[in-house]
Amino acid sequence: MNPLAIYIHWPFCLSKCPYCDFNSRPLPEGTDESAFAAAYLRELDTMRALLGERQISSLYFGGGTPSLMQPQTTQTVLDHVAKLWPVATDCEITLEANPSSSETEKFKAFRSAGINRLSLGVQSFDDEALRFLGRAHDAAAACRAIESAASVFDRFSFDLIYARVGQSLAAWEAEIQTALSFRPKHLSLYQLTIEPGTVFFKKEKNQSLRAPDEEAAAQFEFTQAFLAEAGLPAYEISNHAAPGQESRHNLTYWHYEDYIGIGPGAHGRFVAADGLRYASEALSLPTKWLAQVEALGHGRAVFEAIDQETAMREALMMGLRLTAGLARAAWAQKFELTLDDFIPRSKRTALREEGLVFESATHFAATAKGREKLNALSAYLLA
Repeated sequence: MNPLAIYIHWPFCLSKCPYCDFNSRPLPEGTDESAFAAAYLRELDTMRALLGERQISSLYFGGGTPSLMQPQTTQTVLDHVAKLWPVATDCEITLEANPSSSETEKFKAFRSAGINRLSLGVQSFDDEALRFLGRAHDAAAACRAIESAASVFDRFSFDLIYARVGQSLAAWEAEIQTALSFRPKHLSLYQLTIEPGTVFFKKEKNQSLRAPDEEAAAQFEFTQAFLAEAGLPAYEISNHAAPGQESRHNLTYWHYEDYIGIGPGAHGRFVAADGLRYASEALSLPTKWLAQVEALGHGRAVFEAIDQETAMREALMMGLRLTAGLARAAWAQKFELTLDDFIPRSKRTALREEGLVFESATHFAATAKGREKLNALSAYLLA
């Protein structure tokens, strides 16, 4: 049975952060959580009929802030998944959470419900930065939440945002040192980007909040070297882990393996029982998604077959994010075409001579220099 990853989207937060462009919104008063739970189960039933027999390799409750859900809701979903498909004995089951006290008190209940990995949205250990980023917690609460997560879960991760305007390299190093004091086995470290549609973009016209490119580059390079020395090398542009502690769910995306998205705005890429590869995207507005699931059994806004050319282009862009890059054998098995046949030799040679990619008998990958310029590198390869 081919493995399958499942993403469950909870679209609500306590408040909307000014940098966030995810499909999330403040939790409306009186939201009927049981209606969302029932809709998740209906969509899962529909996907079971579409995909047939598979083995579940990972589940990820993302958002939004899914730790605002009741632990019983996550258990209901997990129990239903287990009725539809066999679940791998080492299945990774992740829940995103924020460091507020109301959520940390629920960690043990989520663990009992079946969650075995926690991802904390810490973002900074600096109180002024947290206020700037619109976070509801302070640095002390972040530290308490990490300690709580470590005491409850064998596997946990937390996010930090860097390359903020005015943030010096020394200040960023101090935040990394604080992060490492908790002895994490996984960290997600993101450069601040100002995305269209966010409060930051609308308020500041996209410019004054962005750190100069040279400062961001210096912080990125420092981060790669410092964490590699600390035993947490980058396995993807923004993700660092001790060997064996990588996020298995996110590796599904980057390896272009099959996953389904359940919930408002969720995306999926998968090969169905009919042998065709599909892309799916759900309605983003929770009320519309909920109504359509109740009426039709799914909340899809987009459902279309992906041709092989499109699939290979997507797979290339995702795989180049990984430090290890693209495995030649896996590519050939997935697409019945060698990577060398897909990427012209002239382009590979030019990029290799510029020090942007490296090739071996088993892999094709971007170098550290290439990953810094990944958008341009990908555009060149796919032009």
